[in-house]
Amino acid sequence: MPVQIAGYDPAWPQMFREQREVLESLLARWLHDPVEHVGSTAVPGLAAKPIIDIAAPVVSLREARGALSVLVRSGWWLWSNDPNRWWRLWFLRPRPQARTHHLYLIAHDDPHLFELIVFRDQLRADAALRSQYAELKVILAQRYRNDRDAYTGAKSEFVRGVLAGCGLQIEPRTEPE
Repeated sequence: MPVQIAGYDPAWPQMFREQREVLESLLARWLHDPVEHVGSTAVPGLAAKPIIDIAAPVVSLREARGALSVLVRSGWWLWSNDPNRWWRLWFLRPRPQARTHHLYLIAHDDPHLFELIVFRDQLRADAALRSQYAELKVILAQRYRNDRDAYTGAKSEFVRGVLAGCGLQIEPRTEPE
């Protein structure tokens, strides 16, 4: 699936809200906190891959594995080859070749979840930062059009800089040795 950046769509928040209601019901026994809209589609005015990123803060990632069958029956696909599966469970819908939503089950106290929320909030609060990020994303989407992993990796320095400006050091994305 090629990397494509779309202009901000005001329908994205509603697409999130529709899933949030369903997910909070499906995941009630595993959730610690409310489901969050994260990623670029959660930032008004920001161009993005048109995929709604959703974080579900769960009590325990180990216990949340019990939600696998519930989510699969509800139309979510588990992305079992996720290189970050040691700190999250990643689902998508409606199918891998045509995604509209990503869902990440992450332990409520995992620093990766905090990073996602802080980064989103910084972009929401700072129009200049939002503009810089949008420009970077367009350039990288052209450069890495057929390599999603390279596109994501190339954004890391920008993300790291934003988080460092908030006093955070980005957590490793790969599994510790």
